[in-house]
Amino acid sequence: MIALRLAEIASAVDGRLVDADPAAQVTGSVEFDSRKVVAGGLFVAFDGEKVDGHDYAAGAVEGGAVAVLGTREVPGVPMIVVADALTAMGRLARAVVDRLPELTVVGLTGSSGKTTTKDLIAQLTARLGETVAPPGSFNNELGHPYTALQAGPTTRYLVMEKGARGIGHVRYLCEVAPPRISVVLNVGVSHIGEFGSQENIAVAKGELVEALPADGLAVLNADDPLVDAMASRTVARVVRYGEAAHADIRAEDVTLDERGRPAYTLVTPEGDAPVRLGLAGRHQVSNSLAAAAVARELGMPLTELAVALGALGLVSTRRMDVFERTDGVTVIDDSYNANPASMAVALRALAGIGTGRRTVAVLGYMAELGDFETQGHADMGRLAAELGVARLLVVGEAAAPIHHGATSVGDWGGESVLLTDQAAAVEVLRSELRPGDVVLVKGSRYRTWEVADALRVEAAADGEGDAS
Repeated sequence: MIALRLAEIASAVDGRLVDADPAAQVTGSVEFDSRKVVAGGLFVAFDGEKVDGHDYAAGAVEGGAVAVLGTREVPGVPMIVVADALTAMGRLARAVVDRLPELTVVGLTGSSGKTTTKDLIAQLTARLGETVAPPGSFNNELGHPYTALQAGPTTRYLVMEKGARGIGHVRYLCEVAPPRISVVLNVGVSHIGEFGSQENIAVAKGELVEALPADGLAVLNADDPLVDAMASRTVARVVRYGEAAHADIRAEDVTLDERGRPAYTLVTPEGDAPVRLGLAGRHQVSNSLAAAAVARELGMPLTELAVALGALGLVSTRRMDVFERTDGVTVIDDSYNANPASMAVALRALAGIGTGRRTVAVLGYMAELGDFETQGHADMGRLAAELGVARLLVVGEAAAPIHHGATSVGDWGGESVLLTDQAAAVEVLRSELRPGDVVLVKGSRYRTWEVADALRVEAAADGEGDAS
């Protein structure tokens, strides 16, 4: 964070100084985990349901914190007392961003692909200047200001994804760190149980382009009609990306290699260039085009851009991480989270990578679908069958509609089994996998990753055995 006096911080967050020197400066990071406090830092104490950060206030100061931002006084501890610590953290982040005139904030949202695309954009902007981006999908009311507060005087690009569980959430995050470039990827049905309809999801996602200034840029997916229509909701300039004929940044002649890695011709107003991605999955074409549109806006020449796209890699874990086991089995670890849109993408990637090979999908429950839950899961089962997945392992009773959807496809030549838990899935895989198989592991945050981890551990063990 930029250096700020406690008096400046208190003013920014509408706080009250207690036992604190107004002239003392915060020169270190802002942390809400007292174990991460550094000398010159600021500790934020939250009133948690199980843990009260104020209990760690004295220890944070002993560890080097200049003061503690919290909601009540702690005897003997220099404090900035506020009504709500989370709101105060957002206000402090905005104060920091406002003091960095050379900073360009890039915001992106979508029902799926946010974290991967954020990582791709950050890799490109890092070639142009110092970049700050959150780890993983740190995209909520806490992660957003925490990330923004890491920006300093030499930071040129702040790349942030914006999650939402309802209308108004993206708008609030834009108030914390106002974007100059906004990227909208897609409008699916993730969190539809909280939004109520896909149309409401589109309303929420579109708040990102509504927040742009007149000299800003909206980067919109031309292949998604609900996103394409958001052009009417912004005063900013609009650039469209995709494979549609009217896209400004376009991919043509898309092909996939034997590992599902796309190659395409990048078409821009400045000319064309060949691109060969190192990332697996056809959906990475769209993600990379979104990243290309941002880098182009920031001045990256076409020839450099094409090379940079080819050098992009995975940053956040458990997102289309393809690895080969020494026994000849290919594993696609996409177990971080799941919704119908991302699961459909993953299943299509499995079908592409598994062309000519036996494909196995280990699929778990998808959360927060509300009234769409049964249909959403059944649709994924039917899609798996229609794509010709040979073996479907459905984990948990909550995911049972996936199994029922697959078995309802009369001409499917594959087989589905409903399993009780992750351990049962691991046992089936251990007994059935053979060289050449391709396995996808996908589900919401219900421990589905334990299956991928077991496959990875066994792959490491196999490797150690071969080396001895």
